[in-house]
Amino acid sequence: MLVSLAVRDFVLIDGLTLELGPGLNVLTGETGAGKSILVDALALVLGGRARPEVIRTGKDGAEVEALFDLSGHPELQKQLEDAELGNDGELVVRRVVSANGRSKAYVNGRLVPVAQLASYMRGLVDVSSQHESQTLCDPSTHAALLDAYAGLAPTRDALAREVSAVLALDRTIAEARARIDQLRAREDFLRFQLHELDELDPRAGEERELEATRARLRHADKLASTTRRASDRLDAGDDTLLDALRRIASDLSHVTELDESLAPHVKTMESAIADLEDVARTLGRYADDVEADPARLNEIEERLFKLQRLLRKHGPTTDDLVAHREKLQSELATLDSLDEGDSAAERAALVARATEQARKLSLARHKAARALGDAIASELSSLAMGRARIMIDVAPISEGDPDGLAVALEDGTRARLTRGGIDRVEIMIAPNPGEDPRPLRKIASGGELSRALLAIKRVLAAPRSKELSVSAAPAGLYVFDEVDAGVGGAVAEAIGRKIADVAKQHQVLCITHLPQIAAFADVHFAVAKREETGRTVTEVKRLEGKPRIEELARMLGGATITATTRKMAEEMIGGSARKPKQARA
Repeated sequence: MLVSLAVRDFVLIDGLTLELGPGLNVLTGETGAGKSILVDALALVLGGRARPEVIRTGKDGAEVEALFDLSGHPELQKQLEDAELGNDGELVVRRVVSANGRSKAYVNGRLVPVAQLASYMRGLVDVSSQHESQTLCDPSTHAALLDAYAGLAPTRDALAREVSAVLALDRTIAEARARIDQLRAREDFLRFQLHELDELDPRAGEERELEATRARLRHADKLASTTRRASDRLDAGDDTLLDALRRIASDLSHVTELDESLAPHVKTMESAIADLEDVARTLGRYADDVEADPARLNEIEERLFKLQRLLRKHGPTTDDLVAHREKLQSELATLDSLDEGDSAAERAALVARATEQARKLSLARHKAARALGDAIASELSSLAMGRARIMIDVAPISEGDPDGLAVALEDGTRARLTRGGIDRVEIMIAPNPGEDPRPLRKIASGGELSRALLAIKRVLAAPRSKELSVSAAPAGLYVFDEVDAGVGGAVAEAIGRKIADVAKQHQVLCITHLPQIAAFADVHFAVAKREETGRTVTEVKRLEGKPRIEELARMLGGATITATTRKMAEEMIGGSARKPKQARA
């Protein structure tokens, strides 16, 4: 339950703290006094969107802080403990809004993302408002109401995950098909490129070898004559360079007996003579082997020309050509191996499993639909709509619906499978006997919508049969923000009793203009505006005794409070006090 709500520099509020009690907490006050401002402030600590407009004029920021008692929420306590956010049975949430529109969220003193805060608060507080009564006109919300009543939310969530898996696989398949189409469009071009490379069959570093061979063939005569002349001068004929060196070495070897320090030089010369003899022989063989070969030169020139053309496309080196050839081979091999068979089989299995889950969910919904319709009608009977007949229509989503996946059901019919199942759920109402039920959105008035919303909340808040209910416990705090719009008199009193009944099991915060409802309050707060130093200020006071009677009298009689209205107020409070009280969870 909500223990306290502290608000600072928020719209018209300078600073106030609302200390709530168990049971029914009521907020009353003139229109425009700022009652709904407190609900807006509460929405912030529930993870709602922060807007800079909520900051009081002239202030740098706004702040809302709430203290919750978590004794009835063991799962949330464990969540907080697992996240190392403390677990002492209490939850302190603080939202700070700055002038630039940014906000910070704190849970038990620790900074957390707003999305994480919202996940913690989900299920802790249930807010009903005039706006929410209008959402009853949107059939897309009705399946969630039926699932909440029947405890089918876990089943629906599991189905949503299955359908999401199918949709994710569909995206993967679509991407694969797009890639196949892209490769198919390039296949001829890829094969042409590969044919060019296969035909030439380049080797890494080949261009350097070809250029060296071409240079030898182009200058064969000069190379032959130069190397032959060098070989001859070194060691062919008479009086060669090596002959002179041999004589020098011989002369030096004769005097080493006179000076042994000359011996190393003799060895050096002998080694040099041996090396030069090898050079002379190699140059001689080179001169014998090298010869002009125009046909071979032409062949080399032609291959280099082809190679250079490919290098301009894929180079600059033959290493790049070899790498590109391997890439082309890999792409074409991938294209040849692409097959949607495995993906198609996997998708078929996923769709079959999801369809079966959706069928079971649909059967459970059909089973619970009549019970929910009867329960809402029973609640409405005590809200001056006793002759209304409620029907929860559960029908397959039309195959022509653009959302979801087309699936075949066991009976041969086809439907659309969405994350929420294969059903279109809509609340139908026949307000008067003899009429066929028609969509709630088409015939319900504002007052009827408010009563229908309260009836639904009442049904969802009440303990349900074990056969239907497998869901977690409902919210600990119910907030009703002027859901009494468009009603009055005996209907207003009936609404007050119903809200008081909800408050027997759950803490309730109710904003109302009707004294018939306010009279049932366990804790009554009055919201008022006053002017202080030229500025409007909203303040909240807890009312007990005479001040509470005066407030109810004002609500009954308007600006003029008489003895009659005071007496009526006393009787209303006394009448509500005589209703039996139950222990509150």
